[in-house]
Amino acid sequence: MTGRLAGKVVLVAGAGSVGPGWGNGRAIAVRFAQEGARVFAIDRDAARMQETVRLVTEAGGEMDTAVCDVTQASAVADVVSQCLARFGRIDVLVNNVGGSAAGGPVEMSEEVWDAQLDHNLKSVFLGCKHVLPVMERQGSGAIVNISSTSGLRFTGSAQVAYAASKAGVIQFSRVVALQYAKAGIRVNTVVPGQLYTPMVDVRLAKQRTGGDVTALLAQRQARIPLPFMGDGRDTANAALFLASEEARFITGTELVVDGGMSVRCD
Repeated sequence: MTGRLAGKVVLVAGAGSVGPGWGNGRAIAVRFAQEGARVFAIDRDAARMQETVRLVTEAGGEMDTAVCDVTQASAVADVVSQCLARFGRIDVLVNNVGGSAAGGPVEMSEEVWDAQLDHNLKSVFLGCKHVLPVMERQGSGAIVNISSTSGLRFTGSAQVAYAASKAGVIQFSRVVALQYAKAGIRVNTVVPGQLYTPMVDVRLAKQRTGGDVTALLAQRQARIPLPFMGDGRDTANAALFLASEEARFITGTELVVDGGMSVRCD
């Protein structure tokens, strides 16, 4: 811990977790606090942030929380105002909200398609919409959007809305990066692969292997060239780099965190 974000105010969306362990949002909030950031953490479920708060407190970090549905413009505007009232500025925004639904275009309902695009892509749009003016007034800022390798290639399951929306996050980030580069604002994307996060135990195993977590982990590990599976801490370390001054000359690009999975040819 070297104070890489000392004095920085970071707004983290999706900072809770569906269960024990290192989800991306929890790990990002904790890791950033460890590096000196003052964290304003939001999630749509306050209970999911309790463990995040405990871990940040144990690390000696500073964090405030608020409940927010990041698919609602008024709610996002409100938490941005709350963050400014508490800390006076926003130096880093991490858009981490996301989730998948199974199905291709025929079997997936229109309602699920719309909900997926709202959850995975509109949330990023709204976060940027309300934070970019703050950063522009400051003359600086860093935005890190969390996508998925499903936005790069087929990863083993038909989840067309998730794949399309996460691909959208990547291109959205590139366009915004160029639009705001002259304002001193950097925008980059972390692209996690198939990590072992609480989502595997709580949701994905039930959907794909009848609740057999071990079987699902074996399926996922078989796609990863490295001999182990990462977790939310790997996503957090990538996001930390992109948010820090070490990445001061990096914008409009992606950092893939997948153990080599997305470059396999088979």
